[in-house]
Amino acid sequence: MPEDHSAAEGPRPAAVPADETPIQRALRLKTAAIDARPKPPRGGKFQRQQAAAARSSSKSKPWMSR
Repeated sequence: MPEDHSAAEGPRPAAVPADETPIQRALRLKTAAIDARPKPPRGGKFQRQQAAAARSSSKSKPWMSR
């Protein structure tokens, strides 16, 4: 049975290209760190209040319509 040394190296993403540049590696690690952060709740009271405020103030701004 072959030994698996990947556990000693720590968790690594499966999609790590062999010819990855340092810039690409930094960007991949940065996005992984951002994705690992806890996300704020979506669709809560604050979002409804913000949407209502945007709708009410947009009536006097016709150029803001989509």
